[in-house]
Order: sequence, then C-alpha cells, then structure tokens
Amino acid sequence: MRKILSFFMLVMFAVTLNAQNTEKFFKPRYIKKTMNKAAKWQLKNPKHELYDWTNGAFYAGIFAAYETTGSKRLWKALIAMGESNEWKPGPRLQHADDHAICQTYIDIYRIEKDEKMIEPFKEAADQIMSTPYKTGEIRPITWWWCDALFMAPPAFVKLGVTLDEDKYLEFNDRLFKETYDLLFDKDENLYARDMKYKTDWKEPIREKNGEKIFWSRGNGWVMGGLVRVLDELPADYKNRAFYENQLLKMAETIKSLQQDDGLWRASLLDPKSYPGGEASGSGFYTYALAWGVNNGLLDKAEYKPVIEKAWIGLNGLIQPDGHVGWTQPIGADPRANFSNDSWEVYGTGAFLLAGSEVIKMDW
Repeated sequence: MRKILSFFMLVMFAVTLNAQNTEKFFKPRYIKKTMNKAAKWQLKNPKHELYDWTNGAFYAGIFAAYETTGSKRLWKALIAMGESNEWKPGPRLQHADDHAICQTYIDIYRIEKDEKMIEPFKEAADQIMSTPYKTGEIRPITWWWCDALFMAPPAFVKLGVTLDEDKYLEFNDRLFKETYDLLFDKDENLYARDMKYKTDWKEPIREKNGEKIFWSRGNGWVMGGLVRVLDELPADYKNRAFYENQLLKMAETIKSLQQDDGLWRASLLDPKSYPGGEASGSGFYTYALAWGVNNGLLDKAEYKPVIEKAWIGLNGLIQPDGHVGWTQPIGADPRANFSNDSWEVYGTGAFLLAGSEVIKMDW
C-alpha cells in the first residue's frame, strides 16, 4: 500500500511540476521576453531579399512584436527594412509573393503618415488591377496556390481600408473567391496547395497512406491571411461573412488534427509519416485560432485548450540561442526534411504573430 501511495505521490508531483513549468509560458512578461529573444536572433541572422515573401511573413511578425512589446529596437528594424526596400513591393508585378511585404509598409504608414511608405504599392496595385493575368495549365487564376492568400489579400485590404477605397477590397474579394473555388476541398475544409494536389488533377499526388495531401504550412498561411483580412474589414462589409465562414470551417478541421504535443504535422492527413511538429504551420494556426477567440468568432471554451497546448508546443521549439527550430524549409509540399536546427524567417514570423494574440487571452 505504501508503495502504491508513494508512486501516486510521485506521479502527482511530476504533474504539478510540469504544470508549473508550462504555466510560465502564459505570463505576459515571459511572452514578451521570448518574442524579443526570437526576434533579436532572427534580425541578427537575416535571410533572403528584404522584399521577399519570406520576409513578408517575418516582418508582419516583427510589427506584431513591436505592438506587443513597444521595443524601440524592433521599430528601428521596421523602418530600416522599409528604407532598404525603398517602400516598394517585389519586382514581379502580379505575383502575390511580392506583395506580402507591403502589409508592413501600410502598418508603419498608419503610425508615421508618410506617403512615401504606401505610394509605391498603391501605384503597383492600380497597375495590377488593370493588367490581365497570363494564365497557364497549373496557373488558371492569378492566385493559383493557396499560400498566396496570406501574401496578397491582407495587403490589398489594408490598402483599401487605409485609403477608404473599396475597389481594393472588391479586387481582393474576386481573386480570393477564385482561389477558394479552385483549391478549397469542401469535404475536408482544407486547401490543396495547387492544382497538382486536387483529386481531379490528371495525376493527383497523394500521401503514403493514400490520403489527399494537405500541406500544413500552406493551410497555415491561409488561416493567417484570413484573420489578417478579417482584422481589417468593417463589421458591416458586404462580403465579411464569406471570410468568417472560412475561418469557422477551417478552425474546426484544424482543431481535430492537432497532435498530442500540441503541434501539427507537415502533412495534415498523414501525421505518422511526419513525426516532428512543424513550427511555421503550427505558429500560424495558433495565431489564427487565438485571434478568433479574442475577437469572438471562435468559442472560447472549445478552442482555448487547443491554443494552450499549441502555445506550449511552440515554446518547446525555441532553441537556447533564440531561433525557432523545426521549421520546414522552402518548398511546395510537406516532404522536405527538417529538425531542431531547421529555421526560416517565416517560422519566426509565425511564432511572433502567435505570441501577439496569445498574450491577449485570459489565462
């Protein structure tokens, strides 16, 4: 009997100790400290052209971290990035990847009120809207891959709201709906990465277990883009319900696919083939779900435990030097290998965005 009681007390002690160790992750001071640590490491270890889509996600996170922490160092980094880019989008006029960085230009402009910060994107946006897109077999529409829904929609919506010009919102509505019609799987409530991953493609690619391939990071980008659009749209905007319904459907599916460690695998429907939790997809899901709860679109009782597990899991990916490990490298599907040493700027961006919403929740 004593042995049984001793074992029971040992288990309870371990559970209590673990709870104490993870409880710190939800304290505002700890969240800010960890966000600053991750941001500092990433700023010291730059990668890619500053206008690149990867940095579009990273600097969206840096701006969120600045708003959360008030760090002057982060603000200086934001201004330096914009000045280095001359506040221009990337060089490809109609490619959504080259519009992602403009989200941050607009956020900075709203504080600084300096026209040079948004004028280049406004000029490009007007040209984009008047230039027919050259389509192809895999590219039948302008935003033909699902991650494009993070890159361009928030930039166009932010521009339209800032300038009070609905034409940019309506342009986004049209192109977003095209992507939805092309890539959204209504049975799974997830997005195929592009045409090659649809079941009606001539040679659809499938996972080892026979399931459809739904790339975690790609769907994370979509959910991140959705909440960034919803954060901007007026409550009475005519098409707001379309975006809200998207978030509700995807959130329900994503909740059901969370793994025991709180994270999501690189391929959502074949988690056993990808044993490690992936940082960028998991970070964007945490961000989107927390935003949904904070803004009353997702039920708190239902989603708070999901977010709690996810945030604990994400903190477990932070390496001692501050970099966000277990981030899948650049690619177009789940199959690229990654480890604790694998990092990318968008992994850090996703973590910072997640922290900016988690800190607002009532723990």
